[in-house]
Amino acid sequence: MAFTLIDTGGFAGAEDEYTAMSRRQVEQAISEADAAILLLDGKTGPSPHDRELLELAQSFEIPLIHAVNKIDSEAREERCYPFYELGVETLFPISSAHGYGIYDLLDELTAKLPAAEAEPETDAVRIAVIGRPNVGKSSLVNRILGEDRVLVSSQPGTTRDAIDTEFSVNGRRYIFIDTAGIRRKSRVSKKIEKYSIIKALKSIERSDVVLILLDGHEGITDQDVKIAGYAFEQGRGCIFVLNKWDIVEKDSRTMQRMMDWLRSEAKYLSFAPVLTVSALTGKRVRKIFEVVDTVYDQYSRRIATASLNKIIEQATCRTEPSLFRGKRLKFYYATQVSTRPPTFVCFVNFPEGVHFSYRRYLINQIRSETGLDQVPVRLYFRKRGGSETPRKKRRSPPKNRRTRKRA
Repeated sequence: MAFTLIDTGGFAGAEDEYTAMSRRQVEQAISEADAAILLLDGKTGPSPHDRELLELAQSFEIPLIHAVNKIDSEAREERCYPFYELGVETLFPISSAHGYGIYDLLDELTAKLPAAEAEPETDAVRIAVIGRPNVGKSSLVNRILGEDRVLVSSQPGTTRDAIDTEFSVNGRRYIFIDTAGIRRKSRVSKKIEKYSIIKALKSIERSDVVLILLDGHEGITDQDVKIAGYAFEQGRGCIFVLNKWDIVEKDSRTMQRMMDWLRSEAKYLSFAPVLTVSALTGKRVRKIFEVVDTVYDQYSRRIATASLNKIIEQATCRTEPSLFRGKRLKFYYATQVSTRPPTFVCFVNFPEGVHFSYRRYLINQIRSETGLDQVPVRLYFRKRGGSETPRKKRRSPPKNRRTRKRA
């Protein structure tokens, strides 16, 4: 089972500004959680604030697991006994440093987590809008919708939740998932913003196409490339959108310089289209949907097995792969196993012998022959069933030789 684990700051009551802030972020975390682990200190024993924290967690009516940390052996489990005075029935002795008791804790946790809800089926194209804070994500969505459906502020960090908005353009349905801005980790000082980042990453998981919004006026940063990497890792269709293009001081080489920088720093997204828009004036905003439709259609496309095998056969004949341990690689057949993104499997005699550069060559051949030039393409190699070890040549029986002289 996959789940997201959120760490919180230490809870010490609400005696000063810092501890009050810590309490608020603990409440925020529990309110959004499906289950909680109350971690107690087995070395120092019960704290004056343990009961207060226990009552706080119980008030949210979610499954609560009580774990006593710093118990690294069965002989030390007696350190748990003082915590029974809190009125809990089950305590899990664990050691986060040594791993003692962690598996039992995980078994209990996964048993209490709710089953994951499947994303409802829809023919709408799901679009996530991601980017650094204050690059104009909410402004872009508002411009598209023609009304203020998402809060806009010049103060970064106002969009804390992912907001789904459904609408239609030229008869096609779309769902926009607006997200909070993703900051550098070193600048995420408030815990509440960490939760916003988690929500932004979840929004990417729920999307088909991701608009990676960049600030054309400030220029492209390393953080922009890092954010784009999140979408690439999830295998989503990606479109770079340079916003605020109306206030960019341009010359004949401005766009080309930005394109060159993107292609250099984000080589893994060299297939992603690039658009320039202005959310403020609306210039070229509607162009986004033409590109989204193209990307989504490729993202969902299925290639016939016969056509795919012909592409692979021609590619391997045109450029043969290198030998692997002195043996020739044989490509038997290929098939598409899924869409969104298009994913293919090639069956070969030695999958580990396919060099990454040859994989890239085959992907490029698939792109050029199928028109999948604006979406990620995944290609895996598998060993065909049965023994692929070359058989030794059968030795012929020795010829009859006279080894003895006749007496």
